[in-house]
Amino acid sequence: MAVLIQIQNLGKNYGDNQLFANANVSIAEGQKIGVIGRNGAGKSTLCRLILNEEEPDTGTVIRHNALRLSYLQQHDSFEPGETVLEFLIRHTGQEAWRCGKIAGSFQLKHKLLDTPVDKLSGGFQTRVKLAAMLLEDPNVLLLDEPTNYLDLNTLFLLERFLRNFQGGFLIVSHDREFLKRTAHHTLDVDNGELFLFPGEIEAYLEFRDEQARQQERYNDNVATKRKELETFVTRFRAQANKARQAQSKQKQLDKLEFVETRQAGRQVNIRIPPVEHRKGFALTTNDLQVGYPERTIASGIALSVQRGAKVAVVGDNGQGKTTFLRTIAQDLQALGGTFQWKKDLKIAYYAQHVYKELIESDTILEYLERNSGTAVTRQQVLDLAGSFLFSGDDVHKPIRVLSGGERARVCLARMLLSKSDVLLLDEPTNHLDFETVEGLGRALRSFPGTIFFVSHDRTFVRMLATNIVEVKDGNISLYAGEYEDYLYRLESTIVAEEEAEGAASGQEAPAPKVSDNKARYQARKELQATRKKITKEVARLEDTLQELQSEKQEIVDLFISDSTAYNRERNERLEQLTASIEECEATWLERQEALEEITQDLEVFLSCAPRA
Repeated sequence: MAVLIQIQNLGKNYGDNQLFANANVSIAEGQKIGVIGRNGAGKSTLCRLILNEEEPDTGTVIRHNALRLSYLQQHDSFEPGETVLEFLIRHTGQEAWRCGKIAGSFQLKHKLLDTPVDKLSGGFQTRVKLAAMLLEDPNVLLLDEPTNYLDLNTLFLLERFLRNFQGGFLIVSHDREFLKRTAHHTLDVDNGELFLFPGEIEAYLEFRDEQARQQERYNDNVATKRKELETFVTRFRAQANKARQAQSKQKQLDKLEFVETRQAGRQVNIRIPPVEHRKGFALTTNDLQVGYPERTIASGIALSVQRGAKVAVVGDNGQGKTTFLRTIAQDLQALGGTFQWKKDLKIAYYAQHVYKELIESDTILEYLERNSGTAVTRQQVLDLAGSFLFSGDDVHKPIRVLSGGERARVCLARMLLSKSDVLLLDEPTNHLDFETVEGLGRALRSFPGTIFFVSHDRTFVRMLATNIVEVKDGNISLYAGEYEDYLYRLESTIVAEEEAEGAASGQEAPAPKVSDNKARYQARKELQATRKKITKEVARLEDTLQELQSEKQEIVDLFISDSTAYNRERNERLEQLTASIEECEATWLERQEALEEITQDLEVFLSCAPRA
């Protein structure tokens, strides 16, 4: 395979911040690469260097003559009132029939082709950009955080497109599930280096963790050996008969060096200051109508949500998820009906663009301390700031120097420090790396308060959601199934539509790849069925144990109260009962352990987190 992009001895600094130091990587044709790394590691800078939008300080970025690079634009290049088809023709110079054909692969068809792009939702505008990108006939795609703000339907279409794309790509993403389903290689941007692993993300993370453990074991052995040699040299170097041996040991000691350890996958521990655990309903709505004075988004909303529930609000972009959150956050006036929070509940709302309200002159620490809840200590503030990558002197940075992503993390940290009983979160994971996303998911899962959240990060939703509220076609209601059922239904609908269109056009549609969601759905059902079966076995054993122990206790009580009641038959029965109880307890213990194991497997399975 030809090398299309070669990076040699790359160096790049921004002031005192060194992003790359002698970094090297080669990208061959056809490689489908997921790019990962912590926030601020240099992933977006790497994209700009490849696109020739920035120059390296040292080293080179070599682009092969055969490279046809296309990238997903972050800015909007649509002209006012320009339709989808007009934009695609103008932007790509392709003929109308071909623009329509490629747009159709992203379900941009019929009336949508004649719709002004600026009238479409953000998700559909992204579909237009993807179609434009493909029309340029690239052999390498470059996508920087393409899943941010995408609804699940668009996400599934993008995944199917990338899986079927004949060329290669580099995708920068914090969405673990998305990378698992699209990328075959993993490029880690870490500590100024570029490391390309020939495998998908889960395999790479296991490799990285094992490598780190081996390096730690090696350093432990070196430390032990150094201590032994130092002890010998110190003890015997002054003795003439041992001086030569001491010199030999000193040479061995000088050669022993520690290896620089590659950091294992970090376990982000986010500690949210606790709030009081309460029972009863947190929110009730009665014939609620939400929207704007000129347009109703949804009506007839009737919900009753228990305190402590973790409610995922799902649906396509433009259907009204944010409108619903804004309404129950009292940031938007209801058009009709009523909703009521339980008295004395403190409510915090995290909006997608809330960071615009920050005070520029504040430092991070000043802002967080001023907005923290009662009795929150400075150490708690510093710990939470550190979890969101503001550690050490970073907390003294003024807000005005922070990037948009950094500001969003500050706002999220402030909300978690507010000691609110209810958290309303609109896309809280968009500016977080996936270790922080999963750390946040674990923290919120154990949070005793109530959470309503909008997120298209499937890992995060699986970890957190106890209830699903679906927003669709003017209705907002509790979804009868679980999140996995919802994903399966969505992707199955896309596959069915593609098959129907293939049949209508007289073309044989390609056999669809077995969906990861379908496989996950079936695997989850099997795990749940096994857990249900074992749970019933445990319950039956407990009933049997109770009966046996009751009968045994009756005989023992009889022997104690009446010495004449003792006879051979009763004594034999007592021995039988004792043996049966021991056997039943052993079986119960075995099944209980199996139940705990499968429950843990199911929890790990749903959270998509690797087992520790």
